[in-house]
Amino acid sequence: MTSDANSGAFAGRSILVTGGGSGIGLGIAQTLVAEGAHVAICGRSADRLSAAAEKIAAAGAFASGGSVTTVAADVTDESDVERAVARAIETTGRLDGVVACAGGNETIAPVTQLDTDAWRRTVDLNVTGTMLTIKHGARALVAAGGGSIVAISSIAASNTHRWFGAYGVSKAGVDHLVQLAADELGASNVRVNGIRPGLTRTDLVALITDGGPILDDYLECTPLGRVGEVEDIAGLAAFLLGPQSAWITGQVINVDGGQMLRRGPNFRSMLEQVYGADGLRGVVSQ
Repeated sequence: MTSDANSGAFAGRSILVTGGGSGIGLGIAQTLVAEGAHVAICGRSADRLSAAAEKIAAAGAFASGGSVTTVAADVTDESDVERAVARAIETTGRLDGVVACAGGNETIAPVTQLDTDAWRRTVDLNVTGTMLTIKHGARALVAAGGGSIVAISSIAASNTHRWFGAYGVSKAGVDHLVQLAADELGASNVRVNGIRPGLTRTDLVALITDGGPILDDYLECTPLGRVGEVEDIAGLAAFLLGPQSAWITGQVINVDGGQMLRRGPNFRSMLEQVYGADGLRGVVSQ
């Protein structure tokens, strides 16, 4: 959440958050609403979005005058993205910010055993989905005279995560897209920045954060020695969307407890059970 001192910092501003139905996207949306923003959350599941809106309301985020609307949309579908942007504009007649958070991964496997179709879907979701969000969000921001875009990347883009397939590769693509868009859109007073979260406590990674050798390895590689919380990411997102970052663009910032200084996680204890020791080094049984 946010402190009372920051309450109302986004009063009257409209922001679109893709992937806002859960996890980091939901946390960012809740923080922005609590600071007075009118937030449209976008995701594939209407039921999940409704539950997210109820959670934001239950947290008392509307007390500062903010609001939340929902729009079921698939960020890999261009017409859906256009519709989501239009929905975000409805409340105030303009768009002030965009958070491209929708993403995922279907390709945890050794590179020699990757499912090619799953690879394509992952790249489509993470790279093309982010591109479409920036493409149509930026059009509205340019028309409004400026604004800010924040794309959610991953520490997997900066530190190799063995056997993660398309995820880190596609998030590295997001990082370059952030830089490209920032360079192009600066002339229209539109800023574009990215955030690389480290291991952050969400339902998606509960299997890891609940404990075990993989969590132990993450913590060993994290100077600050703890798992990230959604609020850690949301705080930076709010900063990058707000006026205090008015001269910051084209940056991709790790929020990872310092893990970027060491190495990516070791998933051997989980994946060796599936692929075997030889499989993890690229051997494929004939």
